[in-house]
Amino acid sequence: MSDASPKLRIDKWLWQARFFKTRSLAARVVSDGRIRVNGEKISKPSATVAPGDALTFPQGDRVRVVEVAALGTRRGPASEAQALYVDQTPPPVPRVGPRPTGRDRRRLDATRAGPDG
Repeated sequence: MSDASPKLRIDKWLWQARFFKTRSLAARVVSDGRIRVNGEKISKPSATVAPGDALTFPQGDRVRVVEVAALGTRRGPASEAQALYVDQTPPPVPRVGPRPTGRDRRRLDATRAGPDG
């Protein structure tokens, strides 16, 4: 008997949903064990995802949490890619205090360098 629910390789789905620029980059992130599917760590790009699966993975300086809504047939435009998932990523934590100025940055670098400069 064959499984009736449609599935797609995770590296291909991440690429089609435009989370990664290339499929090989998506496969590398999966191989590094940095992706969780329904709370389970996976390390094989050939692992499959189906609609309803929850994915957790790092992207840039934040952690993304998305639910697979549909499987794509191609890597289309962004509007088509956004229909493939439901973004459940928590909002970023706001900065505490103002952003440092260039002058503040130079002073901080000087204190880190020590008295010899």
